[in-house]
Amino acid sequence: MTTTDTRPGLVGALRSSGSWIARYAFLAAFAALFVFFSVQATSFLSGSNLLNALQGSMILLLIALALTLVISSGGIDLSAGTALDFGAWFAIAAMATYGLPWPLAVLCALAGGALVGSVNAFLIVTLGVTPFLATLGTFFIGRSLQQIGTGGGANINYRDAPEGFRALTSGSTLFIPNEVLLVGIVLVVFYLYLQRSKHGVRIEAMGLQDSAARTAGLRTRRYRAGIYIAAGVTCAVAGILLSSGLRIYTPMAGFSYLLDGIAAVFIGASMHPRARPNVLGTLAGVLFLSMLNNGLDLLGLDFNAKAALRGLVLLVALTLAFLIAKQARRTTAVRAAAIG
Repeated sequence: MTTTDTRPGLVGALRSSGSWIARYAFLAAFAALFVFFSVQATSFLSGSNLLNALQGSMILLLIALALTLVISSGGIDLSAGTALDFGAWFAIAAMATYGLPWPLAVLCALAGGALVGSVNAFLIVTLGVTPFLATLGTFFIGRSLQQIGTGGGANINYRDAPEGFRALTSGSTLFIPNEVLLVGIVLVVFYLYLQRSKHGVRIEAMGLQDSAARTAGLRTRRYRAGIYIAAGVTCAVAGILLSSGLRIYTPMAGFSYLLDGIAAVFIGASMHPRARPNVLGTLAGVLFLSMLNNGLDLLGLDFNAKAALRGLVLLVALTLAFLIAKQARRTTAVRAAAIG
């Protein structure tokens, strides 16, 4: 009489189910927080509050999308906030100081973001500086330029901004707020490019193993330069929306979005089967952070208590993301060894 050892199959099934549970743990946490805030804050589920929370997350979503593109390629961009600042600065200055029409001011803002991205591309692609050091240097340069250009960091107010410029965030089209519509279009473009095109596959190959991508004939230098310029322009769009809503430019305001943007990317990556940055995951990460901030505000917590609790939730979420990424890399290595 013979017996069949079912342990390998059982172990494999347990690992597979464990991986599935870990991958969707974020969604479970999202749902739990949503229920908690719905019960504890009576106004949380009101239509006006949800709409305000959605609109308030649009700028962060643009920053996170730009970072998703960069991180997918194996890089990092610590100057994303600087590109946002340059977008807001160039837009407001073009109208308030030089009297340009608002459409030209928007083009100036996009050029400001492209400038930041081009500096990063030059440092990384041409000079061979590591992305961390290159973008950190761009951040410091951009901060200094903002301080010099505004006489030490003074705000630039432009309360009389043209109606067309204000309508970018205050108006609506087909009952959809213009801000949401614009960012939604950007989201779709990023999704189609990164998740549904050959370019997205190539960028992921660069992020997984850049040397192998070059050996396969991929022009990684050209792609990398384009990635950083596109990221800068995307962040400049966030700056345009920020200045449109506030009608003011505040130097170094963009830095406050950087860490949340990075957190959203890695939270979203935890939902991917191979723990890779992805557009829909980033969207979920941004909505999670927006819900967390909005819910804590409605609870009326002390500022310090709110900051500590928010930091704790982020720490747990990011730790989970890194553990899942580590497990995904281990699984990929085991499968590669088995095939070999």
